[in-house]
Amino acid sequence: MRDLDQAGEYAGGMRYPDGGGLTPEARAKRERIRLQAAGLFAAGVTPAQVARRLRVSSKSVYAWRRAWEAGGQAALLSKGPSGSDCRLDERQLDRLQQELDAGPAAHGWSEDQRWTLARVAVLIKELSGQSYTLRGVSYLLHRLGWSPQVPQRRAAERDEEAVATWIKEVWPLVEQRRGTRMRGSASKTRQANR
Repeated sequence: MRDLDQAGEYAGGMRYPDGGGLTPEARAKRERIRLQAAGLFAAGVTPAQVARRLRVSSKSVYAWRRAWEAGGQAALLSKGPSGSDCRLDERQLDRLQQELDAGPAAHGWSEDQRWTLARVAVLIKELSGQSYTLRGVSYLLHRLGWSPQVPQRRAAERDEEAVATWIKEVWPLVEQRRGTRMRGSASKTRQANR
């Protein structure tokens, strides 16, 4: 599994089942609903009634009606997947996916096993000759089904046994002392009434 942490590191984890965004089937379904709305507009049905019948938000219906009034049914047709066209062809995308699956160590980054946006940008440049910004790499990875993740950050020297002992023995004493304090004032010059 593959993930990207907040610093732009893909540490291995979740993938979106459809590569992110809407599937062609989902886009077609939304288009059918918009076209049903166009038929209702033509029949004189009010936007509030259209929203109730189609079980969509009234905000969407009003936007659809404005588009329908300006450009007819054609204005409500799907424009396809959003975003700009990818600069990599299918063969290059497949190769990139294979190289990402091989891991950072396969490309000389052996100090840790995380893909960073900068590392992926270097890899894309080596594989295809295309330069990508870090944001562009992030969009491309999302499109390929990679998701950003935040890895657990713990000190390598962390002693789990000592932490468990502290939580079990020391923390209850700290909690107990906290509850025995007297009410007071935050002001150093004016004390609370007793």
